[in-house]
Amino acid sequence: MILGSLATSLCTAAGALPALLFSNISHRGRDSLLAFTAGIMVAASTYGLIPSSLKLSNLWVLTIGILLGTVTLTLMELLIPHTDPAHDIKRSDSTQTGSWMFLSAMALHNLPEGLSVGVSYGSPNQELGTIVALSIGLQNIPEGFLTALYLVTHGMRRRYAFLLAALTGGLEFLSCWAGLKFTASFAGIVPYGLAFAAGAMLFVVYKELIPESHGDGNERASTFSFIFGLLSMIAMTHLLG
Repeated sequence: MILGSLATSLCTAAGALPALLFSNISHRGRDSLLAFTAGIMVAASTYGLIPSSLKLSNLWVLTIGILLGTVTLTLMELLIPHTDPAHDIKRSDSTQTGSWMFLSAMALHNLPEGLSVGVSYGSPNQELGTIVALSIGLQNIPEGFLTALYLVTHGMRRRYAFLLAALTGGLEFLSCWAGLKFTASFAGIVPYGLAFAAGAMLFVVYKELIPESHGDGNERASTFSFIFGLLSMIAMTHLLG
């Protein structure tokens, strides 16, 4: 469990490393990465979290958990300063405040992801934690890349951009432990927690990743990237299962 949750967080730092070698990336490449990430997260939710929640409970519990995850993330987005990364990534007039708002948005995304890993490790299904940690880790790689790239293209020194991108992964590690401790203390909440994590992940996909990947005229490339991400995660889930 420790290695799995730590590896998931370190994937953000691993993804940030290549961004230090580039000062720019095409809209097409960025949109494809976002769409691939969306496909991985949808597969993780629908082929991992949701079936496991149903197996441990029923449709009502699943519905309540998903709605709680969606509403919670909606409230967090309203309360925490938030900016959408993709369309502003090349703006030269962005201020330091804009960069911190972007980092807040990344932390907003990482918290429920970490919770989903912790809750999954705390569930009775021993294989679920590995599957969810793998799926979250894979989508953290392009997320770390985009985070570091955003900061570098907005004037931040590359070393600091990398450290801050890696820090967002560290927050995910802490939220993973919080999720694990929560499920260990309240075993009956596990199916709600799994559904909550699925709702939070699906919120991020539909509210953030898919709109951003379709905002620069690269809808076809993004659609195929989404499908490839979905199939990749389904294949890994099947092999690990």
